[in-house]
This record gives sequence, structure tokens and C-alpha cells, in this order.
Amino acid sequence: MTEAVFGVDLVREQIRVAAGLPMSFEQDKLRLNGHAIEVRINAEKLPTFSPRPGRISQYHAPGGLGVRMDSALYDGYTVPPFYDSLIGKLIVHGRDRPEALARLKRSLSELIVDGIDTTIPLFHALLEEPDIQSGAYNIHWLEHWLETNLADG
Repeated sequence: MTEAVFGVDLVREQIRVAAGLPMSFEQDKLRLNGHAIEVRINAEKLPTFSPRPGRISQYHAPGGLGVRMDSALYDGYTVPPFYDSLIGKLIVHGRDRPEALARLKRSLSELIVDGIDTTIPLFHALLEEPDIQSGAYNIHWLEHWLETNLADG
């Protein structure tokens, strides 16, 4: 996210500092550039969010301007049951929030992860919510939305 909106690779900077080098930028010279959104794709079954390891039968990552998919998935990959259920991070960047949301919606429609349950349907549903579109949510919004929209049973 920082890299998308500020053009700074924080991992690279951490390595530089650990090696005794100075940071490659001055903080007061950083300028915010646009809007970025990250969604974390997990191998989980909704509505319980229980881990769902298994074999990926088909995988296709989205792409294009302002779209980045960080993942190690491929056709035939088996998601193991021994680790965190995170299987990918989809990061989109746009000039502003509406453009970033449009890129996220398009990217999620292009993203294919078949063979296992994922949280992708959750993000499709959330993108249809007016509060998400407008940014009118707080730290409790999602838990209330989940209780109303993904109630088990």
C-alpha cells in the first residue's frame, strides 16, 4: 500500500537501514499519490471463515494498470493446512477512491481461484455496499455487516 501511494518500497528501506545505509528518501519530501486498496484473499469457507486448504484446479491472476497480485498460487498448487490461510494480496491503485474501487471490482471479476473456497465472494458483496463505495464505515462496520449478511444457519 505504501509503495502504491508513496512510491516507497518499505522492505527495501528496512534492508538498507539494517545494512547501515541511510533511507533513500526524506520523509518530509514524500507526496501522497492517489488511492490504494488491498484485499487479502484467504482459503476460507464463508460464513465461518474456517480454513479450507486443498488443490487449486485453476488460477488466473488479474492484471493491468494499477493492479498488483501478490501470490504464489498456480494451477495444481495444493494449499497446505499447516499455515495461515492467506493465499494472496490484491492491491489496486487509482488517481482517487472511485478509480481504485473500479479497478478492484474489475480485478476481482478477473481473478480465478477454483478448487477451494476463498473469501473472494465476500469482497464482491462488500463492493456492492453503499457504505464501502462512499467510505462511510468504521472499525465495527464489518462485524455488524457480517452478522446481518453472512449469518450461519
